[in-house]
Amino acid sequence: MEDVRIKKREVRTQILNIREGMDSVEYEKKSSAIQESLLDFANFQESKTILLYSPFRKEPDSTGVIKESFSMGKVVLLPVVHPKRQEFITFKIDNLEGDMRDGSGGKREPDPKICKPVPLRFIELAIIPGVAFDERGGRVGYGEGYYDKLIPLLPATTRKVAIAFENQLVSQVPMEAHDKFVDIIITEERVIYKI
Repeated sequence: MEDVRIKKREVRTQILNIREGMDSVEYEKKSSAIQESLLDFANFQESKTILLYSPFRKEPDSTGVIKESFSMGKVVLLPVVHPKRQEFITFKIDNLEGDMRDGSGGKREPDPKICKPVPLRFIELAIIPGVAFDERGGRVGYGEGYYDKLIPLLPATTRKVAIAFENQLVSQVPMEAHDKFVDIIITEERVIYKI
């Protein structure tokens, strides 16, 4: 068990260093390609209610997808994390500027005083962030386990899709029993369906 945790920390450190090392031109180009692929993705186009995230620490930028989702009439949900309770609450946002506030660690999140909470059972497509992924859908996050707790609470029909840079993929993610898989990974180069 401890060996797996050590390996996860090593993978996390390695991939974060690679991701943080991207210059702004490379980051924007790759993020744009990922967003275009996601917008063209059939499950995205068919879904009415989508859980997205506000990008953090050079995660692939999802801002364009959020804005395009508004124009397509989709219900856009973003999470607010309660670290003490170790849980997510998903809130509907209608405006990236007016509905958001600075959250924990400088991450932008919905303002609960303005936005309405929406139960997880309405989510048709969930965009799941992470640090590293493998082609089986294995995922290493930041170590807090928030998404590992969220994924089992989503409806069985909800597609769990990661957006990631190609350099976030590793041959095999070290997994523990509580770690959860994603169904699909979209990178700037390809769409990977879980093997």
